Amino acid sequence: NSPEFIPKCRTCRRQAREQSGEGDHHEGLSSDEELTPTEVDEFQKSRDNVLEDSRKIFEDVHADFCDIRKILLKFQEWKEKLPDSYCDAYISFCLPKLLNPLIRVQLISWNPLEQNFTELEEMPWFRAIEEFSDAENVSESK
Repeated sequence: NSPEFIPKCRTCRRQAREQSGEGDHHEGLSSDEELTPTEVDEFQKSRDNVLEDSRKIFEDVHADFCDIRKILLKFQEWKEKLPDSYCDAYISFCLPKLLNPLIRVQLISWNPLEQNFTELEEMPWFRAIEEFSDAENVSESK
């Protein structure tokens, strides 16, 4: 790639875009990085399919076992009723692995690059974990 080759390629691509009537090119971006309308449609269909499938993942699961807040309440009850058993089970080490699939399903549609995205700290699962952690810290200080 010689330096004089690059401007010729850009000029050729610019002329091709002008002749084809494509006006949505953003100057400074590589046309190699631009998606064709077909690629955008395929991506959107694929994304929609993934989102639809993700809604079905926990369809057949009892509500007590697919809601992070309810799961954490069960662990809180266990800790309050049987603190020695709870401690011996190393629950604080197990919770991240247990909650991981539930959180990942909720994050499938999350896109921090969108203008109106929800902050992680504002998501219900985050708040539930935060409340559980606060309750755990209060009970440990007692």
